[in-house]
Amino acid sequence: MSFTSIDFLAFFGILIILYYALPKKIQWIVLLVASYTFYTLAGLKYIGFILFTTITTYLVTRHMDENLQRQDLYLKKHKAEMSKEEKKAYKKEVKSRNRLWFVITIVVNFGILFFCKACLVDPLHSMSGSPVFSFLSVGLPFGISFYMFQSMGYVIDVYRGKAQAERNFFRLALFVSFFPQLVQGPISKWEQLKDSLFSPHAFDRRQVAFGLQRVLWGFFKKLVIADRIAVAIGTLKGTEYTGVSFFVLTVFYAVQIYGDFTGGIDIAIGVGETLGVKMPENFIRPFFSKNIAEYWRRWHISLNEWMKSYIFYPITVSGPMLKLALKTRAKLGRFGMRIPVYIGSLLTWLGTGVWHGFNFHFILWGLINCVVIVISEELNPAYERFHDRFSWSNKRGYNVFQIIRMFVLMNLIRATDLFNDVGDYFRRIGSLAWQFNFHVLWDGTLMNLGLTAADYIILICGIIIMFLVSFFSRDNVSFRVKFQKVPRVLRYVLLFLLLLSVILFGSYGIGYDASSFIYNQF
Repeated sequence: MSFTSIDFLAFFGILIILYYALPKKIQWIVLLVASYTFYTLAGLKYIGFILFTTITTYLVTRHMDENLQRQDLYLKKHKAEMSKEEKKAYKKEVKSRNRLWFVITIVVNFGILFFCKACLVDPLHSMSGSPVFSFLSVGLPFGISFYMFQSMGYVIDVYRGKAQAERNFFRLALFVSFFPQLVQGPISKWEQLKDSLFSPHAFDRRQVAFGLQRVLWGFFKKLVIADRIAVAIGTLKGTEYTGVSFFVLTVFYAVQIYGDFTGGIDIAIGVGETLGVKMPENFIRPFFSKNIAEYWRRWHISLNEWMKSYIFYPITVSGPMLKLALKTRAKLGRFGMRIPVYIGSLLTWLGTGVWHGFNFHFILWGLINCVVIVISEELNPAYERFHDRFSWSNKRGYNVFQIIRMFVLMNLIRATDLFNDVGDYFRRIGSLAWQFNFHVLWDGTLMNLGLTAADYIILICGIIIMFLVSFFSRDNVSFRVKFQKVPRVLRYVLLFLLLLSVILFGSYGIGYDASSFIYNQF
């Protein structure tokens, strides 16, 4: 069931009525039933995957938590008769047992994710026609990357002692399966979500209105912009479109993925807000970033925070890495001290690439991001001296230049998504160096991409509206908060026009697939 389908709107409407009509103490149960209904409608064959992750997560975290409680009781009871060394040895033994169960859970669950990424999608999925490999026809389980990372993050936090294990299996099941997050995130931590997810919520007209406004805004970005421009992107991927045409493709794809991904997140967070559940923001004006590192602090924030918390930091501050840094410092100086950071960055970006898909072009995407960020960070002292020398960092024109530079560079990196054949990607990149066919911008080529003049007008207007909303969301104040200060009549007129634009200009053409959010595939 897609967020942008009539079925979902009916589902969501019924849920709101039941959620606020039934007793508040069972609201979380209503959400659990709704989440499993949503997941079942996406594919009954996938239920086993999410149940296995939920059950193993629950059993292991409870076991680890009980071990720690028994440890505390034992130490308290035998405090006087145990030496410091004996207490330390006992704690080490308990931690060792917990570590064993922790490692087994992580390996098994991520092993399932690895299997699904490697075998249930192309290229091995194409072998499912054979009787021997018919099991490959199951396909990638819906939302598995998102609920798997959310669950394993919870397991890691319990193991580290940063979260207490949930004793109620069904409450944990809701945390794992909460339906707005299954489509494309955000990936929440237990401590971020638990209070608002399980607390009773009275009907708040202003909060519900805020949530519905954000859902409508997500529909606009997805249906009016992302799905409309997708037609041209499909055409521009043809082998004949090189040089400036390829550059146009990268810009169009930036518009599509931003509208598609942020639109889906807006719907998810808006749905949660309507139900009183607060989820973390996943985007903060990413196209106003001045470099790639800053961009990734603003884009898909929940995934990047997960990668930093559970991969990058544990690797860089681990015992072996600290020993390596000390050994290499004597020979290589500052460069030697930075080696753990380089290794941690490399492994983190490799993991991010594999999360997107077990294909070489995604791994290449991760490696390119890693190399660009590491080089930029290492050259940062030189950049600062240069800026101080010429005082450019305080000039508006230079700031705009940095934003445009980041946008172009990120578009070229992101284009790896579009080509399974890495060689084809590099040929397109190379064509920018020798094929200056600027005439495609005015010779009618753009009118042969499947878009009409009316489509371009709608897209241009939509992009301008997206830009203005993002621009006026600066200073850590959301546009919706500022929008509330607009006179009520004008506010209602603008919201009605936004709704009307979704109805009239949404892309619902022949062959339209409302389920095709780009991040569904991950």
